[in-house]
Amino acid sequence: MAERSMTMREALNLALEQALAKDERVFLLGEDIADASGGGILGVTSGLSTKYGEDRVIDTPISEAAITGAAIGAALDGRRPVAEIMMMDFIGIAMDQIVNHAAKMRFMTAGRTTSPITVRTAVVAGMGTGATHSQSLEAWFMGVPGIKVAMPSSPADAKGLLTTAIFDDDPVLFLEPVKLLGTRGMVPVEEYAIPFGQANTLRTGTDVTIVTYGWGVPMSLTAAVELEAEGISVEVLDLRTLLPLDTPTLLEAVSRTRRAVVVTTSVRFGGPSAEIAATLTENLFGRLAAPVARVGAQFTPIPSAPVLEAAHFPDPERIADAVRRTVGVRAAAGD
Repeated sequence: MAERSMTMREALNLALEQALAKDERVFLLGEDIADASGGGILGVTSGLSTKYGEDRVIDTPISEAAITGAAIGAALDGRRPVAEIMMMDFIGIAMDQIVNHAAKMRFMTAGRTTSPITVRTAVVAGMGTGATHSQSLEAWFMGVPGIKVAMPSSPADAKGLLTTAIFDDDPVLFLEPVKLLGTRGMVPVEEYAIPFGQANTLRTGTDVTIVTYGWGVPMSLTAAVELEAEGISVEVLDLRTLLPLDTPTLLEAVSRTRRAVVVTTSVRFGGPSAEIAATLTENLFGRLAAPVARVGAQFTPIPSAPVLEAAHFPDPERIADAVRRTVGVRAAAGD
């Protein structure tokens, strides 16, 4: 399959363009996503309304409830809407539509009606945008049966996972980490899809497994390189999707290394890392050489001052310190 170098922003745009070209039931809706409004505040939908028309790339009023409500109605009529919530912080306004309607449709109709809705939203964490524009709220949706949650860490994964999301018959929350939109990588040019629930081992190691996703991936890889120079062999596992969670690969990886550090950019307290750590502990208690460690955002509103925001979120050094402590437990026990 032919590949070319592109940014994550370009890869997402290409996935949307190919979906629009492939299936007339696909359409996009959201605030300021048409070219007349700038092609989205982050440029992800740039050029699409010019090519496919404003009846398939629809600028909406500033109402997240209306965007998701219209998407649900269109899905019930056989369409495949891709709804954009400009920033994840605004998704609370659409929680009733997503959680109580889209996620429940298949169950409440005994499978006769599905909700093939993709809700794209930007996670603006780490960009200095303050307490109401910087949150990574995926934990809210991990407790909702019937919805899927994906967050890519590379341009290739962004394209493949978004394609899967658009053509999935269940609602998908697709999180786009703004810190990574400008990152560049090789991406297949033709349409391709990455199945949900398949984690990706980005780096093999023998001493400890770092479990992460999204923006946490490049920070974890940086920490792994630093730790390698200290003689610590680190495996990095990118979950790709939180729902479904690739539990078999997760357990297999940590069973081999016998220790794990879970890294998320959402809050540590009550966040995704808690569920992942519990899963590891319940299944591998007798196998683990050290307690599962977690590195996440602080349990505070997010400061906008750069120095304070930097202290709020994980960074490679905090991740490396957590690994050192985990390996130190092993060494102290004489393992």
